[in-house]
Amino acid sequence: MIITRRTFVKTAAASGAAFVLPGTAPGAPAPLMRAVPSSGEMLPAVGLGTWITFNVGDDPVLRNECAEVIAAFFEAGGRMIDSSPMYGSSQPVIGYGLEKLGRPKALFSAEKVWTSSAADGAAQIEQSRRFWGVPRFDLVQVHNLVGWEAHLETLFAMKADGRIRYVGITTSEGRRHDLFEQIMRAHPLDFVQLTYNVVDREAEERLLPLAAERGMAVIVNRPFQQGALTRQLEGETLPDWAAEIGAGSWAQFILKFILAHPSVTVAIPATTRVDHVRENVMAATGPLPDAAMRERMAAYIRDL
Repeated sequence: MIITRRTFVKTAAASGAAFVLPGTAPGAPAPLMRAVPSSGEMLPAVGLGTWITFNVGDDPVLRNECAEVIAAFFEAGGRMIDSSPMYGSSQPVIGYGLEKLGRPKALFSAEKVWTSSAADGAAQIEQSRRFWGVPRFDLVQVHNLVGWEAHLETLFAMKADGRIRYVGITTSEGRRHDLFEQIMRAHPLDFVQLTYNVVDREAEERLLPLAAERGMAVIVNRPFQQGALTRQLEGETLPDWAAEIGAGSWAQFILKFILAHPSVTVAIPATTRVDHVRENVMAATGPLPDAAMRERMAAYIRDL
């Protein structure tokens, strides 16, 4: 049986089961929660990324579609929304959606500082805060380690003053892992963000074990390789044994592989579609694969 994201949504909708919202509907499965090691705060294991998908400018139709995605995300039990000054108009689009939804209290705001100028870091963070319309960010991360030394100094000072709650760093696509590891060892970070999925597994070697050792939460970006992985798999057969872990689509198959790693706190897939955001959050319900099943999943993808 070949199951695409479109087929999954249609089939589940027909059965009446696809859009049971975790944590809202009676009897609905609770989403997987993971603790932030530095505080013990619990977060739903699937968040919402905004790279490319929320960069829609001032188009009112597209802005409203993004607001609908945010609404469905919160209704399904999600909390973490992640963005960056690098993401074009994504920040004000998030702010528009939050305002339209009445500023949901569940929001966990994850933002980044992205400038080579040490002097401009604080001003950029403040501009981002105004775009979002939040009193403060929960998490601010140094985006792709740009100006990381000066920005970490700023962020730790902001945390000490109560202007942000958590500090982190990010990388993507396997870049600069050696430096990333050095910073993880030298600084008391709350979060690290990196690329990890069933194909991109380099982080398993040092970064994920180090995060566990150092008590750092892990945010996983590019879980679908910016959509390339799910597009490549769309015409392939989802194995029957995927039902053993409750995966009804390739997107859920991939997310469950990621979430099953004990060091992973939150994965942040990005999407422009309400049905996809619901499907993604549903991946954080039901069983997860054990180590043997994860290797079986990776081998199946390799063989395709």
